[in-house]
Amino acid sequence: MANHKSAKTRIRRNDKRSMINGMRRSRVRTFVKKVVALIAEGNKEAAMAAFDVAQSEMMRAAQKGVFHKNMASRTISRLAQKIKAL
Repeated sequence: MANHKSAKTRIRRNDKRSMINGMRRSRVRTFVKKVVALIAEGNKEAAMAAFDVAQSEMMRAAQKGVFHKNMASRTISRLAQKIKAL
């Protein structure tokens, strides 16, 4: 258990950041799931629109450090390939 004031502050800050990052991660996953579902339906126009939103959210999360930038780029690339194949 932390005894110093700065250590207690750091624990509070870490908990807060962890919660925010978890929300961001969940939000991105939701957008990606929407794109995958639209691809499965075969709805190219709707999938493209959802993909644009998901791409923006994914790169924002990567900039914030929630996801690694290469992981975000890889996911975006794979979704784009699937949409293009429709």
